[in-house]
Amino acid sequence: MKCPFCNPEPENLLYEDKLIKILLDSYPASRGHMLVVPRRHVETWEELENNEKEALVWGVDLAMKTLRKTLHPDGFNVGINIGEAAGQTVCHVHIHVIPRWKGDCNRPRGGVRKAVLDVEDENLSMRERWEKNRLGREEVESLKGAFFSLLEGDT
Repeated sequence: MKCPFCNPEPENLLYEDKLIKILLDSYPASRGHMLVVPRRHVETWEELENNEKEALVWGVDLAMKTLRKTLHPDGFNVGINIGEAAGQTVCHVHIHVIPRWKGDCNRPRGGVRKAVLDVEDENLSMRERWEKNRLGREEVESLKGAFFSLLEGDT
């Protein structure tokens, strides 16, 4: 099976460099839900080289800055699922960057603990929600432009 992170759909690829890629999640928990992935195919955090780990953390920071600039979320959930028992469904390390807004769910308290405690999240209970959370082409282009704008400011 072809790895969706090694070979992402072009419309999902927002940013890439020699160590990482930043992708839109195909099943977004919220609008703008991104994945920061290493270019090299590895399944666990322990398999990563230190420079790859640093690049992933830098990528999370870049993703959050880009989302703040374009979609203006009130907060974020950031997390990694490592192993099938933890809910990892694609065997390629990836970090979720999930923008959140006040009022986007009835009970945000507990954040990522909902998954660990097996509490259903009303935002993920229906496939239609994933469709609603997908960004349009113009929004995707705006995100891509924001990445480059932020990177030009860093140099």
